[in-house]
Amino acid sequence: MYDDELKKFETDGAAPLPVAENQGYLEHAGARIWYSTYGSGLPVFLLHGGLGHSGNWGYQVPALIHSGYRVVLIDSRGHGRSTRDTQPFSYELMASDVLAVMDALHLERVSLVGWSDGACTALVLAAKVPSRVAGVFFFACNMDPSGVKPFAATPTLDRCFARHVKDYAQLSATPERFQDFVADVTLMQQTQPNYSTHDLAKISVPVAIVQSEHDEFIKREHAEYLAQSLPNAHLITLDNVSHFAPLQRPELFNAAILAFLRNTLR
Repeated sequence: MYDDELKKFETDGAAPLPVAENQGYLEHAGARIWYSTYGSGLPVFLLHGGLGHSGNWGYQVPALIHSGYRVVLIDSRGHGRSTRDTQPFSYELMASDVLAVMDALHLERVSLVGWSDGACTALVLAAKVPSRVAGVFFFACNMDPSGVKPFAATPTLDRCFARHVKDYAQLSATPERFQDFVADVTLMQQTQPNYSTHDLAKISVPVAIVQSEHDEFIKREHAEYLAQSLPNAHLITLDNVSHFAPLQRPELFNAAILAFLRNTLR
């Protein structure tokens, strides 16, 4: 069953996450970062998008466990159950949070699957500490401001936002601060990241640049540019889906993740 218009997601959210093997909080750089782990095998971190939380990966976690991977979820600082201090949001800061969780779990090298803001965080981490990153599945994001389309409201986007409102109210330690949260995340998205072609050329890890046919936010030509500019990258196009492919057509999205992991984790 497809959820192309996110009607089910607005009403119910993604599928419930399975019971975690381990979950808790990590104090890092002024924030309490919530994390959870599932399954066993080679470790794969799933990094969610802006304004969301790790429960948005409910359709991906079981597929990865079934295929023999250990899945690690993180609520990005200020998102979901994770807190934040007064520091501005930045992809570098969120990448440092991911690294702190890796260290706490004694994971030397991981694969990163990032969705939107999570994709930026993943690629920034790969740029900073390539020895710790086996590969990056970079879905639906830009690495400089030129890659973003002009915003155009749609019913699908409205439904997604409505779900974020509900989830923030339920999960956040500061439920009354949602409007401030949106403003602060939006400021980060409008001004970061800003990687040059020269910066991208230094990122050596394997990267899949994954672009949906109908992405509401990211230009197709920007995805093509990233695939050409990263030395060990290739472009994957997902047909008939948008920025919300993991929710709209999970089997299609999961197949792309699993193919990438099979080709990079050797």
